Amino acid sequence: MAVISASMVKELRDRTGLGMMECKKALVEADGDLERAIENLRKSSGMKAAKKAGRVAADGVVRVAINGDQGTLLEVNSETDFVARDDNFSAFADKVIAKAAESETTDVASLMNEELESARSALVQKIGENITVRRVAKVDASVIGTYVHSNEKIGVLIGLVGGTAEVAKDIAMHVAAVNPMVVHPGDVDPIVIEKEREIYVAQASNSGKPPEIIEKMVGGRIRKFLAEISLVEQPFVKDPDQTVGQLAEAAGAKIIAMVRFEVGEGIEKEEIDFAEEVMAQARGN
Repeated sequence: MAVISASMVKELRDRTGLGMMECKKALVEADGDLERAIENLRKSSGMKAAKKAGRVAADGVVRVAINGDQGTLLEVNSETDFVARDDNFSAFADKVIAKAAESETTDVASLMNEELESARSALVQKIGENITVRRVAKVDASVIGTYVHSNEKIGVLIGLVGGTAEVAKDIAMHVAAVNPMVVHPGDVDPIVIEKEREIYVAQASNSGKPPEIIEKMVGGRIRKFLAEISLVEQPFVKDPDQTVGQLAEAAGAKIIAMVRFEVGEGIEKEEIDFAEEVMAQARGN
């Protein structure tokens, strides 16, 4: 039996919005498995998809560049936002994106030649924070759109066949704001769809309706789920009366590629309990 800590209960509560005791019970039943606890809660309570924790574990900036028919997206990390806004850090990020745009590789280790690594090491020594080049992505298309949010924390590349760079940029802005999972519904992993179906079936079974009605209910929810996470099915942020797919079609374009980086996503950050830290110091620990 896994030990259920207060931090585990807090994380589940943050992600679901449910009560503390309900979260603790769910974790006990799931033997400490957070994701399984979320699935079980959704099945039993009809809870909507768990909210993303949203805690950014690393700071830094994103950069984009276009070189002919190829767009490049880059993330460079620092430990704090203060450093991310430093002119020396910004200049280093500019130097890396310039090199990345010239290169065909998306492998960071291959990209970081002796000159860039030397510049990074010097910056670490000067600033006193760890600086890392985290990831690079590329899109090849006849029409490329880019967007970087004003705080430089979100960057997007969009590739089109047909259309214009202006339309591609509008779509990139939409992706930055809404964060779709895939371009087309058919791009969704069947495992993801099956997991959602299991949850919807469990929820609908409590309605007492006959199996054929439940199947229709589940089918409708699956279609809604796919529309919500698919770029071409989402209402366009600038004009909700049309979908992004309709926007592209009206411009004679087809969306063939989408990449979105958000600084620090997917990196866990150590959280310090300052009250406990003060108590430890008071105890002389």
